[in-house]
Amino acid sequence: MQDNLYSRFVNWSKILLPLAALALLSTVFLLARGGETGTTIPMAELEAIAREPRISAPRFAGITDDGSAIAVSAELMRPDPAASETFIIETIRATVDSPNGGRIEMTAGAGVIDGQARTVELSALARLTTSTGYMMETAGLRAELDSGRIASLGPLEVRAPYGQLTAGRLVIFTEPDGMGQQMVFNDGVRLLYQPQP
Repeated sequence: MQDNLYSRFVNWSKILLPLAALALLSTVFLLARGGETGTTIPMAELEAIAREPRISAPRFAGITDDGSAIAVSAELMRPDPAASETFIIETIRATVDSPNGGRIEMTAGAGVIDGQARTVELSALARLTTSTGYMMETAGLRAELDSGRIASLGPLEVRAPYGQLTAGRLVIFTEPDGMGQQMVFNDGVRLLYQPQP
């Protein structure tokens, strides 16, 4: 009788234990699959990326001929289909740090990098700030990556440490004699001088 009970127990164990192992194994796979999050990219977005290649948050840096460090970053960059080596950029920021310690920061809503001409053009309300206290707004700026020369593409309004001025054009360049960066305002300059107390 006892042998018969033991035999039945062994026979049932041969059936139940593999079933239990199979149940445990399937729960492991089910739990692993349940942890997935919805990280798939929608097909419409994949098609848009395939149609128009782009780079998010690009950053470029280099040294100009006069030793200034220039850095350009943007929110988005895509190639210009109409011109090779030309890139359209959105929400651009550029900085120029001169060897004598001066710093120029430029921001704009849009711009173009021309790799062949080695220039950056900022448009859609360009702003320029210098470490010497000048703040300027203009319709556009053009920076030469080789020389570090910066020029406005139209009239500008300026807040300076000594007052406010307007001008038709601005050029910033570095003198070859090592005198540092020079700012030249021309084309109808009007100055409202405000003496400091």
